[in-house]
Parts: sequence; structure tokens; C-alpha cells
Amino acid sequence: MQTIFESMGGTYRQEGDYLLPNIEVPESPQIGVWGRRRLQHLRSNKRVLYTTMLMSGTLKEHLEGIDKSAEKMFERLTMQTKLHEGITEDLKANNQLEWVRQMNSIRSRAEEIVYKELIYA
Repeated sequence: MQTIFESMGGTYRQEGDYLLPNIEVPESPQIGVWGRRRLQHLRSNKRVLYTTMLMSGTLKEHLEGIDKSAEKMFERLTMQTKLHEGITEDLKANNQLEWVRQMNSIRSRAEEIVYKELIYA
């Protein structure tokens, strides 16, 4: 008599006295800081959407996509603002504290835009 697992094409392997199913876990997507922040936002503020995505199996893919998009947007905004405000390597070499102050300001503004456009949307 076949088990349901065998009827679906599954196989077993012998480990001592036990038959264990040959199951491979699919590789899970890598979720970075932006994806984790989106997950936290969904859990706290959009519970219905979070539950729907979790139950349908699309949550991980959504978080991975948000993470990639947010990282690209953050890098692009940082570089564009840096060029627009004239932050150069010369400033970094001559006045490191001023360069750090201006870069922290740029990064902070870019983070706020990413939060508003992607994470909290």
C-alpha cells in the first residue's frame, strides 16, 4: 500500500530501523535590513495584509523584493544627493569631520525617503 507521500512522487531512505522521507527544503530568500523593517511594519500596522501574504506564501518574496528595491533606491538617492551638494573626496581628505557630518545628513534624508516611499507604503 502506497502512502500519500509516495503517490505524490516522494521517496524514502532507510536510516537504521526507520524510513525517512527524502525532503529538500527550498532555499529561502535573503532578507536584509529593509525587508526586516517592512516585516515589522506589516506585523504592527497592517495585520490583515501580513496574514494574507503569510497564508498565501508570498510574504518572503515580497520582503525580498522590497529589500532589493529599497537598497537600490537608498544607494541612488545617496549618490545623487552627494553629487548635487558637491561632497567630494577632497573634502574627505581635508576635513573629515565635515565630510562625516554631511554624509550622515544625506544618509538620514535618503532613509526617510525610502521609509516613506517603500517601507511604510
